[in-house]
Amino acid sequence: MSENKIPYKIYLEEAEMPKSWYNLRADMKNKPAPLLNPGTGKPLTAEELSPIFCEELVKQELDETTAYIDIPGEIRDFYKMYRPSPLVRAYCLEKKLDTPAKIYYKFEGNNTSGSHKLNSAIAQAYYAKKQGLKGVTTETGAGQWGTALSMACSYFDLDCKVYMVKVSYEQKPFRREVMRTYGASVVPSPSESTEIGRKILAEHPGTTGSLGCAISEAVEVATKNPGYRYVLGSVLNQVLLHQSVIGLETKTALDKYGIRPDMIIGCAGGGSNLGGLIAPFMGEKLRGEADYRIIAVEPASCPSFTRGRFAYDFCDTGMICPLAKMYTLGSSFIPSANHAGGLRFHGMSSTLSQLYHDGLMEAVSVEQTEVFEAAEQFARVEGILPAPESSHAIRVAINEALKCKETGEEKTIVFGLTGTGYFDLVAYEKFNNGEMSDEIPTDEQIAESLARLPQI
Repeated sequence: MSENKIPYKIYLEEAEMPKSWYNLRADMKNKPAPLLNPGTGKPLTAEELSPIFCEELVKQELDETTAYIDIPGEIRDFYKMYRPSPLVRAYCLEKKLDTPAKIYYKFEGNNTSGSHKLNSAIAQAYYAKKQGLKGVTTETGAGQWGTALSMACSYFDLDCKVYMVKVSYEQKPFRREVMRTYGASVVPSPSESTEIGRKILAEHPGTTGSLGCAISEAVEVATKNPGYRYVLGSVLNQVLLHQSVIGLETKTALDKYGIRPDMIIGCAGGGSNLGGLIAPFMGEKLRGEADYRIIAVEPASCPSFTRGRFAYDFCDTGMICPLAKMYTLGSSFIPSANHAGGLRFHGMSSTLSQLYHDGLMEAVSVEQTEVFEAAEQFARVEGILPAPESSHAIRVAINEALKCKETGEEKTIVFGLTGTGYFDLVAYEKFNNGEMSDEIPTDEQIAESLARLPQI
């Protein structure tokens, strides 16, 4: 198709919205290693997971063979409020960079939560309601997941208890208030309200918290209160499954105009956005139907892919959750309080970790000052203030586009714009005032944390 016939924004029709989620694991020859019971060291069964997760979500978590899982009608009806989301050609950014590269981004910020997190939040809330539960508990880092889950629980009239990483609770008060507006209770983590929170505070006085800490507290509350279950916004197989709507829509939009991407770039914290964006493209790669360069971008302050170890580890700081085989910095690792985004998890999705370990994707880490430089550059020409998390992908997309400028190659770049940054203005203020710095963990700090890995 000629260049001038490709629109600035590619919108799909409602009928083109996915009717099924795509389960990437079905096409993986090397399946991700199973979750283990930390007490027995044996793979967890559905019966053992049921006290923690909703029954239907347990089935999705353990399913490695069903390629496509139907999206229930009530969830599709909810999706219609903000999906299909647009695939945007970044013409203005291309012009600013003076690059022959063609840059596209899938924009997931057109909903109240401001991010892609709502795709899984509404699914998990739906299954909790269907099971007849009173409510759910969860953790949140920057607050996008907590905001999305609060909205989803409000829609289904479920109680929602959110444990928010303390540094984000303090830095992002407006995100916290959106959660409360939707009826959620929000507690800074670690807190004095749980046994594990009190233990963490005793061992790490004055800690600013981490997702691992917040997960521990949320799981404890869910398992001690009848009628509650724990839900997670990233990392788990079920979450990547729900987020596959991002990649499925992206591929449909590209195919509609005969566009074939050379590289697909996504930010990586726990893996929800990246896993969802790359799912159908990685599926083609696994089946030998096509090849793409897939790049995960993580923060230099929490570099689980690029500096972590592929090993079994606890998903939480309190060491009460199942063991997952993943690229990890150690469950006791806590990123610097200066870290401005939500990519604060010490590990990575087991599915993505296996793909990375098998050489099917790349990973790079970037420092946050250069991330915010890219964010402001993007905002000034594309008109969207991006979330700090999304801006990691923007940084590398710009870097790759500039390489094309040097070589003259006309490559097509697709990246995920996971959400907006309007609740992250404290971080932007620090950057604009020259108060933001790059704090990168030392080899000694990472080694100390990795030394505590469970011996499996």
